[in-house]
Amino acid sequence: MSAFSVDLSGKVALVTGAGEGVARTTAIALAEAGAAVCVNDLNPDRADTVVETIEAAGGRAFAWVADVSNRFQAAAMIEKVRDVYGGIHILVNGAGTDRPAPFLLVDEYDWRRVLEINLTGAFFCTQLAARVMADEGGGVIVNLGGTAGQIPAQPGHAVYAASKAGLIALTREAARDLAPHGIRVNAVCPANIAGESEPSVPGVVPQGRLGQPEEAAAAVLFLCSDAASFITGQALIVDGGATTAWQPS
Repeated sequence: MSAFSVDLSGKVALVTGAGEGVARTTAIALAEAGAAVCVNDLNPDRADTVVETIEAAGGRAFAWVADVSNRFQAAAMIEKVRDVYGGIHILVNGAGTDRPAPFLLVDEYDWRRVLEINLTGAFFCTQLAARVMADEGGGVIVNLGGTAGQIPAQPGHAVYAASKAGLIALTREAARDLAPHGIRVNAVCPANIAGESEPSVPGVVPQGRLGQPEEAAAAVLFLCSDAASFITGQALIVDGGATTAWQPS
C-alpha cells in the first residue's frame, strides 16, 4: 500500500471519538503530518493510549474526555484546545455510536442517544469550532459519515442510517454557510474497513478486499490539505466500490 502524506506543520487539529477505529487512525495520521492534536474520547484510557502513540513517534497531542452531545462539554473542550495550542484549524467529527434493533423495537432512549452523538454532537462541535475558525481566518471540518447515510443499511440499523444521512445534509448546508468565512466542510464515508462495523448492505467489494483504516484516514488528510482547497460540501465514499456494486433484491 503506497503511503500518502501532507504537510500540516503549524496546524492544530481536534479529533472527536479518536479512541478507536478510523478516528483513532486519523488522529495519528494528522500528528504524523505535523499537526498538534487534541484526542477526544469518552474513554480516558483509550484517549491516553492514542496520545502515547503519537508522542512516542515524536508528535504533539493531549487527551480530553468530553461527551460531544453535551454542548457545555463540547465548548469547554474547544476552549481547552485554544488554551493549549493557541487556536484550531482542523476539526474531525469522528465520535459515533450504533444501537441496532429491529425497527418495531427501537427504544426511544437509543433513538435519542444515537442522534445526539452522531448528529447533534457533530453540530455542536462544528458550530463552536467554526466560530473560532471564522475569527482566525478559516479552517477545515471533516465529518466521518458512512455509506448507510446514502444507501440502505443492514436491517436493524434505521437509527444509525438516519443519523448518518443527517450528517451528510449537515455537511452540505454548513459548507455553504461557512464558505464566506474561509471554512471548508466535507465528509468522508468509509465502509468495508477492516475492524470497523459500518452497517452497509452485504455484497461483493469490487476491489476484492477490505480497506484499511489508514486508507480512510488518507482521505481525511487529503481534504484537510491545500490540495483540496476548492472542495467543500462533498461526501467522499471510501468503500472499495461497494456502493456501485450493490443491486436491490
